[in-house]
Amino acid sequence: MFNSTQDRQAKIVELLRSEQFLPIGKLTEHFQISVATARRDLSELHEAGLLRRTHGGAVSVTQVAQDKPNAARAVWNQTEKAAIAAVVAGMIVDGDTVLLDAGTTALEVARTLAGRRNLTFISNGLDIVEELTRGEGQSIYSVGGEYTDTNRSFRGPLAEQFIRQFNVDKLILNAASIDIDRGLICTSSPVNASVARAMIEVSSRVIVVADHSKFTKSSLSVTARIEDIGVIVTDAGTRSIIETVPEKLRKKFVIAN
Repeated sequence: MFNSTQDRQAKIVELLRSEQFLPIGKLTEHFQISVATARRDLSELHEAGLLRRTHGGAVSVTQVAQDKPNAARAVWNQTEKAAIAAVVAGMIVDGDTVLLDAGTTALEVARTLAGRRNLTFISNGLDIVEELTRGEGQSIYSVGGEYTDTNRSFRGPLAEQFIRQFNVDKLILNAASIDIDRGLICTSSPVNASVARAMIEVSSRVIVVADHSKFTKSSLSVTARIEDIGVIVTDAGTRSIIETVPEKLRKKFVIAN
């Protein structure tokens, strides 16, 4: 039993050191408190800078999305990324021009599409371009610009200029994080966000790919509003989060089982 609000809030912060995400439901059960009290605790701790309030719960302030090397990120949630890629592949039809944003989930999509013919591919991701060259009967355009080794991609003004030459049917857009509370698709830096916005400008349909871990992180820069993109393909780990969002936004999500 916790004798004071201060004791309870201290325990919440302690729990977050071992939990990637702490949902409201777990707090109400663990501390035997109401939903309103749990939300008030999280809001106060958020204001104090001791945690990051997210839709349906909270994450540690250290659980913030930043660029990490592709080799490290590629092994995270591999099963979920493969399921997402399979769903996205079903959205691509013969004759499509497909723009793939650099990232490990889009890389998985590239692996799934590499054997398809009659498609045109554009990407700023070096790993994605290399993967696509394994196929036959495709046109492949590699975006140039300033190279960054963190995710083996090209970005900056030259990359944006190159991207704006095209008329794209489908954009496969990665997200460093998704802020459900504010309805935002986010990425790790203003430079990455600028390239992503150029991609969105030239694309008829935007398909965001994001596994469940992207919903418990925070990122620096806004890429787009959820209401302005076509669809978000995610995995079953986000089902409980999606069920709580407004109907208008819920329609944007496709869950890969």
